[in-house]
Amino acid sequence: MSHFSFQTHPDQYKHFTLTVHGAVATLALGIQEDGGLHEGYTLKLNSYDLGVDIELADAVQRLRFEHPEVGCVVVTSALDSCFSSGANIFMLGSSTHAFKVNFCKYTNETRLTLEEASRESGQRYIAALNGVASGGGYELALACEEIYLVDDRKSAVSLPEVPYLGVLPGTGGITRVTDKRRVRRDYADIFLTLAEGIKGKRAKEWGLVDDVFRSSGFQEAIAKRAAALAAQDRSDRKGVALQPVTCDVSATQLRYEHVQLDLLDDRTATLTLIVPPSLPAIPANAADLGSGWWALHALRELDDALLRLRFHYPETGVIRLRTRGPKQVVLDLDAALLARQDDWFVREVTLHLKRVLKRVDLTAKTFFALIEPESCFVGSLFELALAADRSFMLDEDGVTIQLSGMNHGPLPMSNDLTRLASRFYGRPDHVAELVAETDAIDAAQANELGLVTFVYDDIDWEDDVRMAIEERASFSPDALTGMEANTRFTGPETMETKIFGRLSAWQNWIFQRPNAVGEKGALKLYGSPQSAEFDYRRT
Repeated sequence: MSHFSFQTHPDQYKHFTLTVHGAVATLALGIQEDGGLHEGYTLKLNSYDLGVDIELADAVQRLRFEHPEVGCVVVTSALDSCFSSGANIFMLGSSTHAFKVNFCKYTNETRLTLEEASRESGQRYIAALNGVASGGGYELALACEEIYLVDDRKSAVSLPEVPYLGVLPGTGGITRVTDKRRVRRDYADIFLTLAEGIKGKRAKEWGLVDDVFRSSGFQEAIAKRAAALAAQDRSDRKGVALQPVTCDVSATQLRYEHVQLDLLDDRTATLTLIVPPSLPAIPANAADLGSGWWALHALRELDDALLRLRFHYPETGVIRLRTRGPKQVVLDLDAALLARQDDWFVREVTLHLKRVLKRVDLTAKTFFALIEPESCFVGSLFELALAADRSFMLDEDGVTIQLSGMNHGPLPMSNDLTRLASRFYGRPDHVAELVAETDAIDAAQANELGLVTFVYDDIDWEDDVRMAIEERASFSPDALTGMEANTRFTGPETMETKIFGRLSAWQNWIFQRPNAVGEKGALKLYGSPQSAEFDYRRT
C-alpha cells in the first residue's frame, strides 16, 4: 500500500462532521462510500477503514486542545437507521496481515484516547445509536461512557465477527463487554454468537446499552442527557489551535522539526528526539504557549513517526532510540509541568505525553536506547529508555541519566504501573528508594541501581552495540512480537493490557488461520455466494 498521512483537519474530513454548540459537541458519522483510504472497496452502511479512524483520532485530540469548553461529546450517525456496520470487511479481506493487525491496534488506541478524555479531561462521550450498530460500530459505542439505542424494532447492537467472519471483534469488543460493561458471562456468550444482535429492552436488560428511547423522543432524550453531563461551566477555558505536523520524507529519512528517523538498512533505523537549547517559562495562562510549544509539538512529531514506522516500514524491526539536547532543559520542563497540573493546558500536554509513551510500549518493534554524549535521557525522556527493550550506556565522563518526579506517577503504562515499577516489579522497596535519587547518575551508578541494561567503555561500545543490533535483527519477527508483548507488561492485568494482549496473541493468530483467511476462510469469502469451509479441529 502507498504511504499516507496520519495528519488531517476538520476542514479536510470526508467522513465526520464535528459541530460544537457551547458545552456540547456532536461527532456525526456520514462515511463517504467512495472515500476509502485505498481503492478496491466501498464503505457502505457507514463501514469504516483506517482513514475514518484517522479522522476520529484527530477529532478527539482537537476537542481536548481546541475546545476545552466542551463537557459532553455525542457520537451519532448522519444516516437514518444505521449507526455503523463496523470495519469494512472487504478492506480487511484484501489487506496484508501486518496492516490488519496494525489497523486494529490503531483503532484500539483511538478508542482508549476517547475513554481517557471522558475519565481525565471531563469530556464525557455518549453514543447515540440512531440505527444498527454492529461490529466495530458497536465497539466505538462501547468506548463511550454511556450508550443509548433507538427502540424502533429494527435497530440492534451486535458483534457478529465470530459467526460471520471466523475472527474476533478486533478492537476490544469482547473485553469491553465483559470487563467494562460487566455483561454476564452466559449473556455475553449468546451475544457474541448471535449475528443479528440484540434489540431494545433486552439490550438494556443485559447491560449492552444504558437505555433505549422511542424514535419520537430519541433526539430530545439525547439532548437532555448531554446537557446534564456538560452542566459544569468550562467557558473560561480558551482552546489552542493545533498547528500541522509536517515531515520531509526521503528514501532514507523522515525529518521533522524536533524528530528525525534515519532508515539505516532494510531492518534497522535510528529514531532521534531533539531538545532545543532553551524553552520558554510557562506563563500564568499556559495556553498562551500555543501548540508550537516543544512539550506538545515534539511529542506530536514523535507520535507521527511511530505510526509511520508501524504502517509504512513493516520490515524495519530494530529501532535505536536516541535523544539530543541539554539535560537541564528537560528537568526544568518536568518541574514546571508537575507544578502546574491545575492548569488545563499543562494537564492535557502531560496526558498527551503519557499517550505517546504508551504508543512506544505498544509498537511491535524492538527498541534499544543508546545513552551517549549529548544524550538527554533524563526525567520524562528517561521514560523512553525505560520503555526500550534494552538500554546501552557509555561509561564516559559527562554521560549521565537523571530521574525526576515525572518518573514516579504521571506517566503510567497500560498496566497502570510506572515504568520503574514495571522494571522492578519484584522490588517495590527499590522503586520507593529511587524517589530519593534526584542527582545526576553516571554509568557505574546507573548499572548498580539497575536503571540500564549494559554499560560499555569507549573501546567496546561500537562493536558490542552493533553486534546486539545485528543479532536482534536476525531473529524471527513473529517470535519477537510475542516475546516483547509479554516482557513489557509485567504485573496486574487491566482492561487495556487485556485488549492489546489478546490482539497481539489471539487475533494475530486467528488472522493467519485458514478458517479466517484461507481460500475458503470466512473472512475471504464474506459477501460471496460460497460458504466458508472450516477445519473443525480445536487447538
